[in-house]
Amino acid sequence: MRRAVVTGGGTGIGLAVAQRLLADGDEVVIVGRRRDVLERASAGAMGVEVADLREPDEVQALADRLGAVDVLVLNAGGMLARTGDGLQATAEVWLDEFRLNVLTTVLLGEALLPRMTRPGGRIVALSSVAALRGAGSYGAAKAAVNSWVTGTAASVAADGITVNAVAPGFVPDTEFWTGRLDDDEQARRVARIPAGRPGTVEEVAAAVAYLVSPDAGWTTGQVLGVHGGAVLARL
Repeated sequence: MRRAVVTGGGTGIGLAVAQRLLADGDEVVIVGRRRDVLERASAGAMGVEVADLREPDEVQALADRLGAVDVLVLNAGGMLARTGDGLQATAEVWLDEFRLNVLTTVLLGEALLPRMTRPGGRIVALSSVAALRGAGSYGAAKAAVNSWVTGTAASVAADGITVNAVAPGFVPDTEFWTGRLDDDEQARRVARIPAGRPGTVEEVAAAVAYLVSPDAGWTTGQVLGVHGGAVLARL
């Protein structure tokens, strides 16, 4: 039985990934900042670890508690609301979204790299379609995640560890969209998707499940778009 760790595992895509890996037979530990949310999500079937993954000391303590890991899904992140105008507000939102999306990925990824199974370890980070077509501070942060994925993949490929990213598009059934959607906004976003519909958390989880499977041992350093064709491959 493999040991899988899923960050941001209490809700949305993270929870869907955790449930999929559990159904596939993995032992799963979910990580987040809110113990009550994690414990409700776990329902006694998954391990729970509480940590703020933006803080190096908390990440190191978490890595020490976790020990050896076979599968790592780095899903923690999100988009913040801008408060105020001017350069100070601009600086704050760019820095805070970098910490929320990039540090939560990179710090735990780096802390657990020495503890990943060799060969056979699997790392998947959650990126976004925003990183592929540009979207301000959030898109820039997710683009930085992609850069970490590709660089890390090259550094550990010879050890038999794969490192990939999944870039979801519009998946409304998540906390990410709470308070951000009305009918007009949803219709506008769906109109931009060639497939003509939003995605589901289960579809994103299925993509992650493939990338962490034994069958994906020759797939590394890739950013897999799961977005209904919102960004088409460049030939």
